[in-house]
Amino acid sequence: MTAAHLSNGPSAPSTNSPSYEGATLDDLPKSWHLTESLPPDPKLPTPADSHKTPRKDIRPRQVPNASFSWVRPEEQTNPELLAVSPAALRDLGIKAGEEKTEDFRQLVAGNKLYGWDNEKLEGGYPWAQCYGGFQFGQWAGQLGDGRAISLFETTNPASGERYELQLKGAGLTPYSRFADGKAVLRSSIREFVVSEALNALRIPTTRALSLTLLPDSKVLRERIEPGAIVLRFAQSWLRLGNFDILRARGDRVLIRRLATYIAEDVFGGWETLPARLEDPDDPKSSPPPNRGVSATAIEGPEDAAENRFTRLYREIARCNALVVAQWQAYGFMNGVLNTDNTSIYGLSIDFGPFAFMDDFDPTYTPNHDDYALRYCYKNQPTIVWWNLVRLGEALGELLGIGSDVDDQTFIDKGVREDQEAQVIARAEKLITQTGEEYKATFLTEYKRLMTARLGLKNFKTSDFDTLFSEALDSLEALELDFHHFFRRLSSLRVAELSTEEARKEKASIFFHKEGPPQMVTETDARDRLAKWLAAWRERIIEDWGEEDGNVSGEQEAARIKAMKQVNPNFVPRGWILDEVIERVEKKGERDVLDRIMHMALHPFEDSWSGQTFDGAKYDGDQDEEARWIADPPKTQRAIQCSCSS
Repeated sequence: MTAAHLSNGPSAPSTNSPSYEGATLDDLPKSWHLTESLPPDPKLPTPADSHKTPRKDIRPRQVPNASFSWVRPEEQTNPELLAVSPAALRDLGIKAGEEKTEDFRQLVAGNKLYGWDNEKLEGGYPWAQCYGGFQFGQWAGQLGDGRAISLFETTNPASGERYELQLKGAGLTPYSRFADGKAVLRSSIREFVVSEALNALRIPTTRALSLTLLPDSKVLRERIEPGAIVLRFAQSWLRLGNFDILRARGDRVLIRRLATYIAEDVFGGWETLPARLEDPDDPKSSPPPNRGVSATAIEGPEDAAENRFTRLYREIARCNALVVAQWQAYGFMNGVLNTDNTSIYGLSIDFGPFAFMDDFDPTYTPNHDDYALRYCYKNQPTIVWWNLVRLGEALGELLGIGSDVDDQTFIDKGVREDQEAQVIARAEKLITQTGEEYKATFLTEYKRLMTARLGLKNFKTSDFDTLFSEALDSLEALELDFHHFFRRLSSLRVAELSTEEARKEKASIFFHKEGPPQMVTETDARDRLAKWLAAWRERIIEDWGEEDGNVSGEQEAARIKAMKQVNPNFVPRGWILDEVIERVEKKGERDVLDRIMHMALHPFEDSWSGQTFDGAKYDGDQDEEARWIADPPKTQRAIQCSCSS
């Protein structure tokens, strides 16, 4: 991974220097690299052309030969700023206090443009992306940013991280198809909270700065709902679908141009990409790839020659392997893993019917329209690879041409007839090898995360079956809560598990408050968990014990602390989000948004209200906190949502 990508990774330090106080909105660094690098909608070739077009005349249509369309947000009346993420404010490098200004309120509602000179009709201007996608495995044609409009990019001087700021729910664009360009408050609350929650769990994700209610905007979905806007941001909003649409249109010139932009601008240069593995056919036996390969270098034998576009494809696959491993380790489901919802940069992206697991069920999907369970928990790694194969097909001739990638005849005219068989064979081999690398990268990351979640210092091959698989099988068979299992396990002490009877007694901490599972007898449930706890205890002693086979109090405390730092006490489950939505939308509450965001930003704490955060005492709601980390109500577990948002 590149240094930029790792900043959002599993063990990333704080992105900001403590001495950097941030900038005002006026002084915030702004750039428009994407729109300077890629071709715009030919119908509106300049920002001025778009700006002079009446907003009501910017309507859905097909947009050929373009990566984006210039389009400004629709003007909103009486926007109400409901909530701001302090972590997002800090990571963007925005000065504390700016969120209280009128300029901030108008920016996050889409009413104020930065970088655009309205008198001269020049400067940086908002845009919406053009992309396509395979939805539920079927080609869906042109999709694009149907209600999302990007404003500008900003680079935090303290972290060096660049983000693209985007408004979701900002109005019609050429890509809105049959929709209205709006977002409802319900789904906006969900995206606002989960974006920041995933980041706090160290899972690569798009982020959310603010949530704005649009009281004058009424939106028709299954019912009439209030409209809202989320200002969200990411290192890149490009998806696999950006290539899908170009492949479908046969636009090989723009495929090459887009891939080059992603390598040079998004990933930070061709030299940041992974060199060829020692054995691409057996990546699990190869050490991590080196970096620093020049753009023109060709690596490997003729039949599997890797050029720079193959290295880019492998990096995108590696990024996505890492993020899906983290979803699996933390029980998160996207719900709609179409190719247009799969990030080029390996981010969790586009939050519709997502969910965190309640009782462990590998066939659970949070999407009630997913009748075939295509996007259920257990299928996520396979589906992401399916999506990546579609990317491989879009990049096929660039991969398959091998060492002739910069031959001018190939650039101008494509693959010659006499080259076709060799190009196809080479591309297929490289995609197959990348699949093995994806699998190995996924498993390495998954094992690393699960090892940490179980409190072990080192992974042993036997752990996968004896501890990982058996734990999940037991959770499924006994209908136990995924997140509570790991958090409650964190506090168990080795001394409390020294006998079989003690282990059977302690097994009850994993039961729901309504008692032991109903699918088996209580005795069988306790026996099964006690057997697992015995194996876990042996491994804890092996990794943390002294020479005499005992775990000292100091080592036990260190192990418990380490486990609590990777096993969250709070995740924003579906039933909690539904409660918050009800309280905000129907009862007019506002402070509850700040409280759920505070817990989401500090998920590993034992408690929140009365504790000190960033030097200040936090005044929360203890009863609410206790309820939100307790057992989910039995009738509200495994909630499903629609894609309608």
